[in-house]
Amino acid sequence: MRIEEIAARLGATSEGPADWVPTGAATLEEAGEREIAFAKTAAQALAARAGAVIAPLDCLPLPGRTVIRVAQPRAAFAQVLTWLYPPPAATPGIHPTALISASAKLGAGVSVGAQSIVEEGAVIGPGCVIGPACRIGAACLIGAQSLLHGRVTLYHGVRVGARAVLHAGVVLGADGFGFVFTAGHYEKFPQVGTVELGDDVEIGANSCVDRAALGVTRIGDGSKLDNLVHIAHNCQIGKHVVIAAQTGFAGGVTVGDYAVIGGQVGVGERARIESRAVIGSGAGILSAKIVRAGEPVWGTPARPLRQYLTQLASLARVPGLREQLRQK
Repeated sequence: MRIEEIAARLGATSEGPADWVPTGAATLEEAGEREIAFAKTAAQALAARAGAVIAPLDCLPLPGRTVIRVAQPRAAFAQVLTWLYPPPAATPGIHPTALISASAKLGAGVSVGAQSIVEEGAVIGPGCVIGPACRIGAACLIGAQSLLHGRVTLYHGVRVGARAVLHAGVVLGADGFGFVFTAGHYEKFPQVGTVELGDDVEIGANSCVDRAALGVTRIGDGSKLDNLVHIAHNCQIGKHVVIAAQTGFAGGVTVGDYAVIGGQVGVGERARIESRAVIGSGAGILSAKIVRAGEPVWGTPARPLRQYLTQLASLARVPGLREQLRQK
């Protein structure tokens, strides 16, 4: 794909040599004269060595190089990467070692990899790719064009929307952690609900979403979970929520649309995170706590960022104050 074609597909303006084909894409620091990169600022673009730079609208001409001006360089660059590095296309069909129940229904163009199992009553939409060693439980429903990488497990009755991406080791629909203490021991509280994913959800490797005790554990359209994320029973995750790695939610947590949650965050049971709230990495949200939108929260227990930084600064002064008191 020539540079001029890339600019046209982005609906962008370009300047400089436009009839050459990039050999690939790279970071601004590493890109060579036959590669394309992106710059967040006009100053970064001017310092780059890349043959073509996707740059902000205020970028000046780049002598001997091509500049493609867009309002959001990073978002445009992401599109370009999908064009230059398309994923390998799966060949429709069922591998000879896969086991498919006679009552399962597979749509047109479905690919099922080696040693995968599709149990009775499962429905897999058209164009889906089921990688090797996956298990699709009984009565599961997977929407069209979804991609399950190797070793994904869907327990019975799980529902997955269209165009989902589930990375290796994802487990959907395992029992929630529900027990009742009685007569000196714990009795299991049966987990008879399910898990439901909206459209365009992506879940990272080795993440788990537990089934509801009763009802549905739900993840809304467009939400993105990183690797090693745990969503407990009966959580309700809104639309277009972003959750970074090693974050865990206790049961019954509610997260509003467009919330952003950093890595290694712990969220207590029945906490409520409002739409567009931001939680910093390593924060601890106490049970039943409400996190409002507005200023990001940080720390354990989580509090507004300015308050958290003020307290850190105060703690840093303690050794000096102690020494002053000792000398008096």
